Amino acid sequence: MLNLNAVITTILKRLGLGIATLFVVSAIIFSSISMLPGDFTEAVLGQAATEETVTAFRKELGLDKPAPVRYFEWVGSVLQGDLGTSFSGRNASGQDRSRQVLDLVAPRLWNTLFLAGVTALIAVPLALFLGLTAALYRNSAYDRTVNAATLTTISTPEFFVAYILILVFASLWPVFPSLANVDASTELGERLYRIALPALTLTLVIVAHMMRMTRAAIINLLASPYIEMARLKGASQSEIILKHALPNAWAPIATVIAFNLAYLVVGVVVVEVVFVYPGIGQLMVDAVTSRDIPVVQACALIFAATYILLNLTADIIGIVTNPRLLHPR
Repeated sequence: MLNLNAVITTILKRLGLGIATLFVVSAIIFSSISMLPGDFTEAVLGQAATEETVTAFRKELGLDKPAPVRYFEWVGSVLQGDLGTSFSGRNASGQDRSRQVLDLVAPRLWNTLFLAGVTALIAVPLALFLGLTAALYRNSAYDRTVNAATLTTISTPEFFVAYILILVFASLWPVFPSLANVDASTELGERLYRIALPALTLTLVIVAHMMRMTRAAIINLLASPYIEMARLKGASQSEIILKHALPNAWAPIATVIAFNLAYLVVGVVVVEVVFVYPGIGQLMVDAVTSRDIPVVQACALIFAATYILLNLTADIIGIVTNPRLLHPR
């Protein structure tokens, strides 16, 4: 029987570990960005600027402060819900047309979550179906075909899959647009049409991982004694998988689903760049190019927090579905 107090205690421990991990990741993010060659002042003023002008501009932006001071100021602002102000729109003349980072990130984050959500609605059921049927017809031609197809997609980089889809479905057979240019005024139907190729690219990439994990978890459980007992009682293969194996396989399956959903939000950068999709990944790439440090830090922190949160969710699902994880050896 599930011990509720033990579950709550374990969840709180995992949550505390997640917060500590996020704090460490924030330090890594800040340190990594600080080590980038050049900064915003050099990108804006160019090589012809005098040292006095560069120094004055850096002081105006707060870049003249020691790194530890800037880090703790940033973390303190984030804890208060303030992601800072973008450097873009600022120049050495004293004019300030910059915007709050949150105002820049929010619509882009919504676009990324929309793309990830549509992909998840397609990929998760498809992966579970393929994994279950492959386990049901293990070592058949169907199983070998599905495994070969998933191995191919796993081995192929996302950008190559994207370019192949663009070649086939936007050039040779022009069914979908090659650019996923959407904005706030784009209607739902038109938005779904324009993101068809990015969603298909991500689906092909993540279905493989989820399908293979589902298949492996089911096949592993089919060797358990209680499965053999179900066979002796006359249960069919489909009943064994759906009623006996699948309920006990949710922990590893939920873990790999959460991991791949985290990838959807964290790993869409390449796909967004290829299809010029206005998501948070594209925003981060543009910010890195212009050395817009507050925007880069905010995007990286959002990616890290999403990844950690979804992995914590997977841990909690695994604990609830498999109480033995409460007492690891």
